[in-house]
Order: sequence, then structure tokens, then C-alpha cells
Amino acid sequence: MQIIDGWLHALRTLLVLEFRAMKIVEKAQLMSTAEIDRTLQRLAHEIVEKSGGTKHLALIGVRRRGVPLAQRIAQAMRGIDGVEVPVGTLDITLYRDDLSKVAPQAVLQSSDISFGVDGMDLVLVDDVLYTGRTIRAAMNGLFDLGRPRRVSLCVLIDRGHREMPIESQYTGRVVQTSDSEIIEVRLREIDNEERVVLVDRVE
Repeated sequence: MQIIDGWLHALRTLLVLEFRAMKIVEKAQLMSTAEIDRTLQRLAHEIVEKSGGTKHLALIGVRRRGVPLAQRIAQAMRGIDGVEVPVGTLDITLYRDDLSKVAPQAVLQSSDISFGVDGMDLVLVDDVLYTGRTIRAAMNGLFDLGRPRRVSLCVLIDRGHREMPIESQYTGRVVQTSDSEIIEVRLREIDNEERVVLVDRVE
């Protein structure tokens, strides 16, 4: 366990140093607080409608920002039919394909899913869909826990540039981006502010 914690700490340090070395320039605000809220309300209605209700339905938030998004969507669903839809948390760090050299037999360590996934209609929730590799890792993590009846994907932003055959069934907004651009979803639960911005990476 200490070895795994050491690997994760080293990875996070490397990512932080790489981020600090880049110059980030904000280009535009894509969504305001009100727009995020309206979008999540719409997504909640779409999920309930296309799922035929909330029976056997559960949301799985992908750490980090997928978690508060999933919790908010579940709260909106309570307003639709009064049913408490379970929400789980999935940490896909050790399922990343770029960690295969240091953790070839990675196992899930930091997830919090208090319900069985067998036979469930699961909706993975994340903030931004980009290459698809995060979602591939998330599905690997889910199927290590059991055999759900169906797995769907809900994202706040789809920015394109897919590297894997993965698409979202529930999409807040599609935004065309260049390779150098980054979409930052900032949520009050994590970032103490609420908006979606487009930034550009300047070397």
C-alpha cells in the first residue's frame, strides 16, 4: 500500500510541475453558473426519460469533478419523481493506460460504491470527454466490481479529439477545440467558483 501511495504521489507531483511550466491563457467563458445548473437539470430529465424511470438506475461519478456533477444530477432526479438514486464514486487512477509500467496489476483503491452493480443501469458521469481513455479506464474499473445490465455515459462537455470508440449518450454541450486548448470545468465543491472556461496552452 505504501508503494502504491508513493507512485500516486510521484505522479501527482509530476503533473503539477508540468502544469506549472505551461502558460495558460483564458480565452472565453463557455458556461456560467446558471447555464451549468440548467444543463444538469436537462441531463437529469433525459436520463430518467431514456432509462424508463429510476428503477435499477445508479450514477457513478468519475473523480474528481464527475463526483459533484453526479450528486447534483441525482438531486435533480429527486425533484422529478421523488426517488433517491444511488451515487457512487470511481477513482480510475490505477486503471490509466499510462500507468501500466508501474502498476501492471493495478487494483481499485479509492472508490466508494456502496451498492452492487450487478444488473444495474449505470450512468458514468464526468466533466469533459476528450480522448476517451478516462472512460475506458472507468469501465475497466466498473467491470472489476460486477456485471451491470447497461453502462451509459453522461458528460458536461464533449470537446472531441477521440482516440477510442467511445461516445456519450447524454451530453451537456459539444465544443470544438484545438489540440492546444483546454476546457476547465470549475465547480464550487472543488474550485470555490462555478463556470466552464476555454483556455489555451502557451509553451
